[in-house]
Amino acid sequence: MKLNFKQRLFIIITVIFTVSTIGIALFEQSRERANKTEALEEKLDVYVGILNASIHQQSHLDLNQIDSIVSLMPSNLRVSLIDKNGTVLYDNTIEDVHVLGNHAQRTEIVALKSNDYGTDIRNSVSNNEPYLYYAKAIGGYFIRVALPYNIQTKNFLKPDNTFLYFILLIYLTVLFLTNYVIGRFGNSLTQLRDFAVNTQQNLLDYNFGDDELGEIGKKLSENFKQLEQSKDVIHRERDRLLQHIHNSKEGICFYTSQNEVEFYNGHFIQYIHLITDSPEGNPSIIFTDSSFVAIQQFINQHDNNFLEFKINIQGKTIAIRAVRFENNGFEVILNDITQQEKTRILKQEMTGNIAHELRTPVTGIRGYLETILNQPLEADKQRYFIEKAFGQTQLLSELIQDMSLISKIEEAGHTFVMQSIQLYSFLENLKEEYALQLSEKQVDLTIDIPNNCSIKGNSNLLNSIFKNLIDNALRYAGDNINIVIRLYEQDAEFYYFSFYDTGKGIENENQLSRLFERFYRVNEGRTRDMGGSGLGLAIVKNAIQIHGGNIYAKNRKEGGLEFIFQLRKA
Repeated sequence: MKLNFKQRLFIIITVIFTVSTIGIALFEQSRERANKTEALEEKLDVYVGILNASIHQQSHLDLNQIDSIVSLMPSNLRVSLIDKNGTVLYDNTIEDVHVLGNHAQRTEIVALKSNDYGTDIRNSVSNNEPYLYYAKAIGGYFIRVALPYNIQTKNFLKPDNTFLYFILLIYLTVLFLTNYVIGRFGNSLTQLRDFAVNTQQNLLDYNFGDDELGEIGKKLSENFKQLEQSKDVIHRERDRLLQHIHNSKEGICFYTSQNEVEFYNGHFIQYIHLITDSPEGNPSIIFTDSSFVAIQQFINQHDNNFLEFKINIQGKTIAIRAVRFENNGFEVILNDITQQEKTRILKQEMTGNIAHELRTPVTGIRGYLETILNQPLEADKQRYFIEKAFGQTQLLSELIQDMSLISKIEEAGHTFVMQSIQLYSFLENLKEEYALQLSEKQVDLTIDIPNNCSIKGNSNLLNSIFKNLIDNALRYAGDNINIVIRLYEQDAEFYYFSFYDTGKGIENENQLSRLFERFYRVNEGRTRDMGGSGLGLAIVKNAIQIHGGNIYAKNRKEGGLEFIFQLRKA
């Protein structure tokens, strides 16, 4: 059972006072016993003095005369006369002293070598009776007197218990008063304890006493109420801020003054992956990676609280800002600013691109039909030109279909129905659909995704995303390559994917930022010969944005092109 503060304090004080009381009682009894022993020894010393005076009056030792003097003393008093060699010359309780052994080593005799007198309490060797011995050296003899150590002597030496009763009365009185005082003090502490414990349940109504502790309790209660109100406001503001950061298009990460990661959003991980090529996307990599030398210097030098610079990598321009707080913590903000320029360029080139893309198949169809109409051709030649014209109409139809899809995504994205989709099964079915093309080009497609990966998405849009990515790799990456679809990270809201091939990649990295532009082609002539509307990757980007994500392209160090994107969890 756990003791409360009042009980522990009472036990501690009781133990201290008990030890002190026992010590005082023992000391007093010891002193009283010592005083009584001293009084008894003084009485025995008187007897020794009388015997000494009698011996000094004799010209020679007369034991009969000593016997007559001893007869005048108390009957229970034992008197012994011992010479310097320890031989007993006289003992009033023993008729034949020759049977007594040598007394030179008796405790009271040995004590005379260093003291004026010697005492001892022990059983006599001669009659096996307990005695209180008192010995003194007189002239050439040792005179020893002894009293039987019986009940009478013991009672005489026993201390008086009156003082003990007095001490016990004081002891009990003090304990009672101590318990009363501690009770009053403990009640106030109990109130404070209950207040401290129950504040977690918002039970703040307490009747504190009128003493100093009561005043402290009342003040603490008032301060706590104000603190709780302030905490509620701060928590609401914090939640709004974190929600804003999480939904922000910028990559944001907060660090402590000890360079520990406090919070970051998904975009920050994507930007870190893009800049450092780190598959884990660890926010702490800014302290070691060479791309963030400016931030590392900013952290170590406290001459300013704001830093801004740009990094050009993988065909993108990433703006980086660092802001230091008052507690020496700081935030790092990463933002892809290539989109601003890209939007401007797209607006200028949109009309020209559409006209250019439509002109090629229309011109081909017109040429084939004019040849058929104006030239006398054999049936097989006519069929050949008709098939060519039909092929161009297919390209034109695919172009119109893709343009219609991308327009719908941009203008009516909310009309796409979202549902839970098991992505692994979805991709396995897609892999079977591409089995023949993969086999012809000797391409190995690997799906590195857990079976329980569930996406909140639209099946048609997801089909367009992964088909266009696979078509892009089959057309431009080359033969005998590997295509890998991998889940490399996840958080509470998103899955983060990497789609890459081990093929040729993009030779000019400046072109990476334009891959998702409508009708943009890395190599105009070669890519037209391979087919495609030029809208595939633009559809991929817009479809991923419908799913709440973003996509980026980069060259892999090991070779090939990699797409990094995110899709919302079911």
